[in-house]
Amino acid sequence: MIKSISYWSVKGGESCPIPDAIAQAKNAGFAGIELCIGKSAVITPTTSQADCEAIRKQNDAAGLVVQTLASGMSWGLNPVSDDGAIRQQAIEAHAAALQRAAWLGCKALLFVPGVVKSPIAKDVVRYDHALARAAEAVHRLLETADRVGVDLCIENVWNGFLYSPVELAHFIDQFKSKHVGVYFDVGNGLGVHQHPPHTIEILAHRIKRVHIKDFQLVFNTPGSFSFCDLLAGQVPWPEVMSALRAIGYDSTIVAEMMPHDPALLARTSAAMDHILAM
Repeated sequence: MIKSISYWSVKGGESCPIPDAIAQAKNAGFAGIELCIGKSAVITPTTSQADCEAIRKQNDAAGLVVQTLASGMSWGLNPVSDDGAIRQQAIEAHAAALQRAAWLGCKALLFVPGVVKSPIAKDVVRYDHALARAAEAVHRLLETADRVGVDLCIENVWNGFLYSPVELAHFIDQFKSKHVGVYFDVGNGLGVHQHPPHTIEILAHRIKRVHIKDFQLVFNTPGSFSFCDLLAGQVPWPEVMSALRAIGYDSTIVAEMMPHDPALLARTSAAMDHILAM
């Protein structure tokens, strides 16, 4: 497995110049970095092919593995919105992201398939409507994913949607494309989802990429929680790593740790060495 860090974790976040982000990742001992795309990021849905290829050359020269592109655009452009115009904009933005991922040399795009209800978004969408709209969005985006050869990876996230691994597996299986799968986030999987090792076992081959962060449950206080440093929470890391190895996962493991502080990357890198050795 390839020890990687999210662009959102470096100093400056998504506005950090690419060479600076690369240097931060390398200096902290990471083998790879996950780039990100957004309306206010260094890479946007309108970034040119020439600019993407220039970034790719910078990555290659640095010797970092850059296989994934993350998008948080669904939080502002909800693919399952009750507003049809917003749904169309979401599809267009993510189709553009898939193309830019290909130009960057990335193999996968993180995609939030829709927001039904979330503590960080205003939308409240009826579940059955969201399910149909998300399926339509994925069908349409797979036209681009199949053409450019980039995996569309659906993340389990705090969106009030597809929390059951059984439902998520059935959702993925309806699409007849090798370029659709799951971007499994271990930390998200401990909070409002299910037991992460069991989710890994159920999703199995559908998992194409993995995010990690840790999660701290505040016992005896219903609804209280916090994300935290790796190894400081209740994620059962030995069981998680055993489950990942059992399904044959050997690709990027991307730590998505926020907010940034001066020692964050060093702490995360050291913790990942322990986790990957389990």
